[in-house]
Amino acid sequence: MTDPTAESTGSEKPLDIRELADDPAAYAAELDRRWGGLLSYRYLGRRYASMDLGPVDDTVAVRHDMRDPSGGLLLSVLGVCSPEGGLMNDLEAVPNPVIHHCQILDPGVDVARFEVRSEGLARGRRMAYSRSTIVDANHPERVLATTEGQGVSIGVPPDGLGRMAVEPIEVIDSPDLSPLWQVFGAERVASGHWRLPPLTSSVASPDAALHIGPQFVALEAAARDTAAAQIGVDTVQGVSSHVMFLARGKVGPFRISTAVVGGSAPIGVRADIFDDGAQAKLITSASYLFRPSG
Repeated sequence: MTDPTAESTGSEKPLDIRELADDPAAYAAELDRRWGGLLSYRYLGRRYASMDLGPVDDTVAVRHDMRDPSGGLLLSVLGVCSPEGGLMNDLEAVPNPVIHHCQILDPGVDVARFEVRSEGLARGRRMAYSRSTIVDANHPERVLATTEGQGVSIGVPPDGLGRMAVEPIEVIDSPDLSPLWQVFGAERVASGHWRLPPLTSSVASPDAALHIGPQFVALEAAARDTAAAQIGVDTVQGVSSHVMFLARGKVGPFRISTAVVGGSAPIGVRADIFDDGAQAKLITSASYLFRPSG
């Protein structure tokens, strides 16, 4: 098995691909390198027919590390696998997330594989909207979650880009798999906050900003930690998440601050990400609902 932690802690500073817009060959080569090296989708096993060469496959095999301790699917996994944003892809735009919302209808404790069924809702010159229904791939009538979102194009790539060959990361399922937050480099620091390390290319989008993958994963880990401590239980189960991407995270380290906003069943938690390498700029704000497991 490839060690994804080694990939996610490299020191390489990413390049903003928009700087290569006037050089189609260099742009294509950089996009191929960056898309092929991005940790988020490769580690979770999510493929995109609009970007990846090979057969269409909108399903994802569920592993132990994609579940909370009670066996329910993690909100962050569903978010990464249905990022929304109007179905814009990197071959036609330089996409940037704006809003993502997820509601879990069925925690999917016994689901072996889920399928993401996405549809575009509207697209303007820069803004786009989409939604997805996530179902049990073996029993498609069983709906697990719904997601909705909005994205914006912050650049136009050169013409002639084509789909790319991506080498997935082989992850053998095991109860001993590292938690996703650890794979993406997140940690809980002495102050009680959670933190992501400075930006590197394996967790950066092609425009050299912190990708949604580590953000979803670290935000949920921090919010869950806060909710469980507030209720006084070992684990909680996700009900919904709402994430607003306010600015691009460009430097890091990235500090995550959480606060309980009331309730006990379910309990609400807000979580914010600050780019401490850029004057502690607030880059992402999220809210979560959890309920006690069991």
